[in-house]
Amino acid sequence: MSETYKSRFWKKNWDPGMEDIDPKEFETTFVAMMKTAFDDYPDNIALGFLGVDITFRELDKYTNQFANMLIENGFKKGDVVGICLPNTPEYIISLLGTLKAGCIVSGVSPLLSAAQIQYQLNDLGSGGKKVALVTLDAIFAGHIVKIASKIPQLKLIITTSVAGFLPKIKQVLGKLLGKVPKGKVTPLPEKIVIGMHKDVLMNYSIDPIHVKLTPDDIGWIQYTGGTTGPPKGAILTHRNCASNILCIIRWLDWELGKGVLLSGFPMFHIAGLTVAEGALCYGFGQVLIPNPRDTDHIVKEMGKYKPTNLVNVPSLFQMLIKNPKFKEIDHSALGTCISAAAPFPAASAEELESVIGKGKLLELYGMTETSPVSTMNPSKGNKKLGTVGMPFLNVDLKLVDPATGEEVPLGEPGEICVKGPLVMQGYYNKPEETKKAIDKDQYMHTGDVGLMDTDGYIRIVDRTKDMIIVGGFKVFSSKVEDILVKHPAINTLALIGMSNPERPGSEIVKAFIQLNPDYTYDGNEEALKEDITKFAKEKLSPYEVPKVIEISKELPLTVIGKVDKKRLRKEAKE
Repeated sequence: MSETYKSRFWKKNWDPGMEDIDPKEFETTFVAMMKTAFDDYPDNIALGFLGVDITFRELDKYTNQFANMLIENGFKKGDVVGICLPNTPEYIISLLGTLKAGCIVSGVSPLLSAAQIQYQLNDLGSGGKKVALVTLDAIFAGHIVKIASKIPQLKLIITTSVAGFLPKIKQVLGKLLGKVPKGKVTPLPEKIVIGMHKDVLMNYSIDPIHVKLTPDDIGWIQYTGGTTGPPKGAILTHRNCASNILCIIRWLDWELGKGVLLSGFPMFHIAGLTVAEGALCYGFGQVLIPNPRDTDHIVKEMGKYKPTNLVNVPSLFQMLIKNPKFKEIDHSALGTCISAAAPFPAASAEELESVIGKGKLLELYGMTETSPVSTMNPSKGNKKLGTVGMPFLNVDLKLVDPATGEEVPLGEPGEICVKGPLVMQGYYNKPEETKKAIDKDQYMHTGDVGLMDTDGYIRIVDRTKDMIIVGGFKVFSSKVEDILVKHPAINTLALIGMSNPERPGSEIVKAFIQLNPDYTYDGNEEALKEDITKFAKEKLSPYEVPKVIEISKELPLTVIGKVDKKRLRKEAKE
């Protein structure tokens, strides 16, 4: 390893007094980390959800009931619970109850198809693990009844509704008005089917459980939607989780019991899961957002709970900025606004800070396989907008040429490779994939291409798989997108590469563009495309200029709100 990266020179730009954490502090489990919040802040609000507040005392009781239910139904340490829910109190109850019982949590996106849910649950059950699933009655009726017989290890299903914690009158009205999805829950052959509210939280003991857990025990198998092949389950231990959460909390300088989190990230995604867990173990209240696209609801909750921390993907922050009510509310209580999972266009970042306050937006970088956070902008010091900050506490990092594996000099693009207590144990049931991802020196090869400056700040320029090759030149899509989005007509855009039939091995740059709703033009789309091309030619190298422009009403988004380039590539191919 070159002296440049080995020296971790970026540490000089950490906030004053910031130091690596003694690894002994990671020798714990998430269940042990929760003890402080339950013991010292029992009357603090832990969860705020659609007008219902749940204290840490109540949460402790509910999670004990869930853990006792698992044990009484024959679940043992190392068995798995899939949680297929939006952000509701039942997600947190299932998460903590599962861990208290010594079992493993796996987030299952409610947006998956029946076949995708079947794949994940069968993968989790291989090797003889018993599997339970917590899901909505609507998903039970829509998907689970069709696939349950094809998932032999699925022994137990716990159903609930989005409105499960709401007063009965609101539940009935919500279903009548179609605001709450609903489905009929029926018995299934050879499966135990019970209700979260009518069974688990009514009939099981609130007594604490005492399952012996160690830092090396697996707590999570979180699936990543790979760009190729079926999703892979990243195996994360209690130590992985403890190390990352403690580093995040230290970096952000949180005070025990003194904050409120509002996150639009779904908890089945590693980012949403981690910020939720950090808030829980530090005695913070958190506002649960079942639908992050409902910006009116988010604004209303912000007015009520005065969050100190806001967490979202850039596209959802952009939706918030467009809501006039967001600009009207008082943002003085708001500290850090965290953005992750996709590059934040510089113009939008500046617009957001003009509303919430300068220096409040903090971009970071991570992935499921690194528990997830590995770089962050400083909490108090110089935040460079458009970068994901620098490697943070207890992280070793280097940039390498993806083709040769050789380290690249500062300022040149290279694949980000990460090492430290945050790196997963491997992919579940996929030893060959694990070998490709984690090298002999224990560096995780992320598949993301970045540029590091002389202060250690990193700008993500692409996924190695998203890089577009034009006549031998590399086109980094996020760099080009960042420049093109400055055109007044463009609200959001995404670049992909299409194979060039006239030049085998070379690609054509195609831009999918969603127009700014405030932009007015005479309706001549061809003239608008010409104007965008002219703008691109003035700002970019010739090989970076999109040769094909398609104007779309809406760009497809992934479950967490990133532009879905996989789908755009498929559409372009077809």
